[in-house]
This record gives sequence, structure tokens and C-alpha cells, in this order.
Amino acid sequence: MSAHPPSLRIAAVQMKFAADIESNLAHIEAALAGAVRYRADAVLFPECATTGYNRDFTKLSPSEMHAAQERVGALAAKFNVNVLLGTPVFRRQCWQNCLVIFDRRGRVVHCYAKCQLTERDRRFFTPGDSVALFKLDGVPCTAIICHERRYPELVRLGVMAGARIVFHPNAGLDPLTVSRRKRGGRDGIAVRAFENAVFYVFANSVGPQGDGLWSAGDSKIVAPDSRVLALANNRDATLITAELDLTQATGKYAADSLAYPKFLSASWRRMVRLVCQTAKRNSGLG
Repeated sequence: MSAHPPSLRIAAVQMKFAADIESNLAHIEAALAGAVRYRADAVLFPECATTGYNRDFTKLSPSEMHAAQERVGALAAKFNVNVLLGTPVFRRQCWQNCLVIFDRRGRVVHCYAKCQLTERDRRFFTPGDSVALFKLDGVPCTAIICHERRYPELVRLGVMAGARIVFHPNAGLDPLTVSRRKRGGRDGIAVRAFENAVFYVFANSVGPQGDGLWSAGDSKIVAPDSRVLALANNRDATLITAELDLTQATGKYAADSLAYPKFLSASWRRMVRLVCQTAKRNSGLG
């Protein structure tokens, strides 16, 4: 008998960031209320959804961010839904750019810290040192954050370790001319889903972000065969959902790479063991 449900309904929230944390939390609550009306089992928010991304993170206080995270945990419990929240987290005496995963009871079950940082990130954040690996309703999952789409090994290793869904919170910052070209689902995300035989869920910010920079939206949910199951535009805050038939998410090609070529097999398996070991350290915010 399968240890997880045959399908999950997933929602991705495309957000227009507000300038203050309270307004962003109000948007998060409204989006969760909308997602549960669609019977969502899990809801993904963009990178830094609590704060917005184009800001001076040195002005945040650990206490206000802890309070924001507790509120989102309470909302997860209120709505009985898994929540994947992009947010700055102060832990181990430093700020990190994280994806915090709350279960249906509002408990933090995983906290993944972005390890491949942009120049903007490095001004504020300390890089993580793990690959994301966690379960939603028993379904093994992995995640990357924004810029990390350029590092396919972060997804491949998670899928080799058993993940069947990839979650990707994003907060794009581009000139408007560049942002307008990023639309219609035409990017490397469908390729990443196909080459790993897994589902891929992408939640982006959208609209003006200040300082003449924009986010392209284009949030999407992609099937293992590269079909785009749900797609947002590049203008509006919105919610997209899709039912994921988990029998389609085999992870076959990643699993094949564990066996061939044979001279690499032992090294791949050693790396997967390390992925599993380090993931266990991220079961909370501490």
C-alpha cells in the first residue's frame, strides 16, 4: 500500500508585494482562504513573501519575523493546509533567505536556506548548506529558491533522494523590458520537470518592485511530461491550482543516473546519503 495519497491539489500564489509586513501577511491570509476553497492540500508563496525582496533586510528585527512566521503557522492550522512560505529567517545568529514549510497543524517541518546567493542576497544573507528534502502529507518533496534554478544539481539530488515534487519560490527583479519577455511558460522549468520525471511548482512575485525593477509573474505548475498544467500572466496577483497525479511522478531519470554509468554510481549514492543526513538538521527554525 502507498505511504502517501495518489494525488495532491497544489496552489501557487503570485503576489504583488506590499511595503510592510502586515499588508503582506493580510495578502497571505486571503490567498490561503482562497486556496482552501479550491481544496488545496499545499500552498506555495514566493521568495520573501512576508517582507518583499527589494528592501534593506538589515532593518528587520528577529522578533518581528518570528512573530510573522508564527502567524503563518497559525493560519496553516486554521485552514488545515500545508504552507510553503518564502521568508527571511534569523537562525544560528544570522539571517538566511528561506523556504519554511508548515504542516496542516501549523508545525514547522522543514526550513530550507538558499545556498546559491545573488549579489543582492550576499549583502544581507548567509548561504545555507543543504539540499531541501521534506514530506507533505507523506509525499517526498524538494525545493530551490529563485536564482537557484541555474543549478540543476540541487533538483537532481533531491529527486535522487526520493522527491516527487519540486517547489520553487521566486521574486524576480528585472527592468520592465526584460520582465515583459518572461511570459507564456517558456523557460527551463518545463525541462527540469521532464528531465527528472517530477512535478514542478513555481510561485513568483509580479509587478513593480521599486527602483525601476519589475517581477515577471508567469507562475506555473508543470507535469513530469513538461505539460504546463496551470499558468499565471505577467500582470496580476493571482492564485493557480492543479491536481497532481503522483503516479506520473516516477523520478525515473534521476533514479537511472544512480545506476549508470557504473563508475559514478557509488559517488552518487554517497551524495544522496549526505543529502538525507543534512536535511534532517532542517526540521525546525533553530
